[in-house]
Amino acid sequence: MLSRMSGWGAKEDLHGYLKAAREDLVWKLDGLSEYEIRRPMLPTGTNLLGLVKHVAIVEFGYFGDCFGQPFPEPLPWFEDGVEPNADMWATADESRAQIVGLYQRAWAHSDTTIDKLALDATGRVPWWPEDRREVTLHRILVHVIAETARHAGHADIVRELIDGAAGLRQGNDNMAPGDEAWWERYRSRLEAAAQEASHRYG
Repeated sequence: MLSRMSGWGAKEDLHGYLKAAREDLVWKLDGLSEYEIRRPMLPTGTNLLGLVKHVAIVEFGYFGDCFGQPFPEPLPWFEDGVEPNADMWATADESRAQIVGLYQRAWAHSDTTIDKLALDATGRVPWWPEDRREVTLHRILVHVIAETARHAGHADIVRELIDGAAGLRQGNDNMAPGDEAWWERYRSRLEAAAQEASHRYG
């Protein structure tokens, strides 16, 4: 209802969610050192700058080659023989500005494809199973929104592990009100409930 009243359509709604998720992800780098944004915080090596790099490359693939709109820069992470997970971390030679700039160029390239094509425009995802390779822009928009939001969620957790900072987006943390003592009491209640449930239900 709101989208129709405001004159927006389905494509604009989807595009709006994608733009918001992009900004949310990049915001998680703010205020951190070069080490902190690269630091592997989980056994799988998940790190903030790597998440940004990965999602940039995701956009190049899905909104680029899949719709006959290849990105004009070389993308070595797509080449044969590249080490596994090369798109999930930044080397010491790749600066924050380079990776964020790459992502922002991915936005611009993707936005051109999205603006140019109708939602029912067809493309092809060569790395998907044969019976699912033929896609529409609508399907790819939903897919990339889901992937970006998923990785933004990863970034939420990684950022909280680094320095305790949490929140949905700049200017709207969407968190329950409470100071540090309130959050400690809250966490203690959850821990007590978890232990009680463990004793009750095994």
